[in-house]
Amino acid sequence: MSSQRTLRQPEGGLADGPIEEQIIQMASLSYERLPLLEAIFERYALSLGAAFKGFAAMPAEAVLTAFEYLPCGAALEGIPAPALTAVARAEAWDGRIGVALSPELLFSMLELMLGGRNASGRPWTPRSFTAIERRFGQRLAELVLADLANAFATVGAVTFRVDHLENSPINAVLAPPNSAAVRVTLSVGLEGRGGTLTFVIPDAAIDSIRPLLVQSFPAGETGSDSGWRAALGRSIEGSEAKLTAVLHEVRIGMREVLAWKPGDMIDLGIDMEHEATVSCNGRALFRAAMGRRRNGAVALRVTDDLGEEKERDDGGVD
Repeated sequence: MSSQRTLRQPEGGLADGPIEEQIIQMASLSYERLPLLEAIFERYALSLGAAFKGFAAMPAEAVLTAFEYLPCGAALEGIPAPALTAVARAEAWDGRIGVALSPELLFSMLELMLGGRNASGRPWTPRSFTAIERRFGQRLAELVLADLANAFATVGAVTFRVDHLENSPINAVLAPPNSAAVRVTLSVGLEGRGGTLTFVIPDAAIDSIRPLLVQSFPAGETGSDSGWRAALGRSIEGSEAKLTAVLHEVRIGMREVLAWKPGDMIDLGIDMEHEATVSCNGRALFRAAMGRRRNGAVALRVTDDLGEEKERDDGGVD
């Protein structure tokens, strides 16, 4: 199953008329990318496979195949019909979204759960969905919507409640046909069978959380990975840092240096209380007093931190 997905810009869905009116209409729509929404659905695809596996007790895989920005009417018309479509209300957002189950996915799940795991899949002939099929489809829609609500927990709590079912996506009323929307398509595989799952989310439904969705990560933060943090900490703990202690620096003219002879005594002006400056990679870190430990090793006692900037009072005059 291919893991590639397409990110398509808005197209279609415009009313018939002069090209000038269509250009004005397209310009009036907002198709601002929603990076966080894309990331949410990428993670949702990973968790959806586990949700299907728990529901049907069989291996399942979900792959995000398309994430498209386009008018709501075009988004619904682009879904192959017939497809059992659940219109769900997002109670926290005060809006509606649609989720379309392809017949291949619906009947694959239904057949496998009724004991037809060993039977070969048969082509489906387009017809109306029966009451049993619609009831099972609603349960399936509630399953994927519950998992979607968990995926949106990073931006806020939301609950999806199925209002009603439609036999065709074009009959679903989510928002004005020319309003902006997002269409997300996932491919679901079930032991060699499966189908597609398509979400249509109008901009009006997510308007309350749009400031979060336009960011790349929740609250503008990249988050953290405890595993990588621990690995980085272990690497730092095992690394070595070379410290250099400078006792004193003096300026001596070149003429005097050239006049030095073997046996000359050079006075550096260092006394017993003189402090050393300790640096690492050429950057001064701290000053320290020199001493000795009981075992005879030379030791340093930090007296002044040079790594922190300190504010000094100039003592201004009124």
